[in-house]
Amino acid sequence: MKRLTLIRHAQADDAPTGQRDWDRPLTRRGQADAATMAKRMKDQLSNPDSILSSPAVRTRQTAELFTKQFPKISLKIDEELYLASPKQMLSVILAQDNATRHLVLVGHNPGISELADELSQERRIEGMPTASVVTMEFDIDSWQELLPVSGTNVEFDYPQRAT
Repeated sequence: MKRLTLIRHAQADDAPTGQRDWDRPLTRRGQADAATMAKRMKDQLSNPDSILSSPAVRTRQTAELFTKQFPKISLKIDEELYLASPKQMLSVILAQDNATRHLVLVGHNPGISELADELSQERRIEGMPTASVVTMEFDIDSWQELLPVSGTNVEFDYPQRAT
């Protein structure tokens, strides 16, 4: 059994003139939302084995706030995740070590929402708000066995959702 958690980065500032998209930091609200969602994730799910993030400032900051809740887990940055398509993200997932039972991936829209929707067997994930978390399980032994529409026990949480 494998578990995959997909996280859309929290709310980020708009890029001022001359600033690269890559360098956009989280807003105060984004920082608060990511911290809230990280705490919820810790309370509701088992500890992840690995956290992967896009290298953009906003995704790294989001991932770091989640990593604080799981101090024994190191954050890994993967350049392939920057503004990645679902196909690119799936390629990163398929390359993971099979010792990893619970993988967390922090990325960008629209790719992260599209990937969640493509993998979910149980529900439509039409769009992930900022700082949202989708977790699903797969009845597989190897990440290389991951197939579309095979995710079960799908949980979808986001900051404005009533708890």
